[in-house]
Amino acid sequence: MSFDDAEGYLDRAFTALGDPVRRALIARLSRGEATVNELAEPFSITKQAVSRHIQVLEAAGLITRSRDGQRRPCHLNTAALEELTSWIDTYRLTRERQFRRLDDVLDEMREQER
Repeated sequence: MSFDDAEGYLDRAFTALGDPVRRALIARLSRGEATVNELAEPFSITKQAVSRHIQVLEAAGLITRSRDGQRRPCHLNTAALEELTSWIDTYRLTRERQFRRLDDVLDEMREQER
């Protein structure tokens, strides 16, 4: 994946996750596949609105849909979430290393004061 492709993917994924309804849909799909009707049940919005949220998540690559006869269940794309986690972890680990170095410097300063 090129840098531009990766940036576009990250933009779409984080934009999709910026909405609380879509985050709730992801949370529900983390427990297993579900149809649009099943996903729409807990929300006080129309099934069409839930369908639009699902389309955004699908366009972002965070979920997929399959066909099982008349049923069209949605599935969480765990590989896509792992890519997001990996991207976040890169920055988290860098920051943790910086804090450890700062802790070392502070420890050295405390020892010198004694």
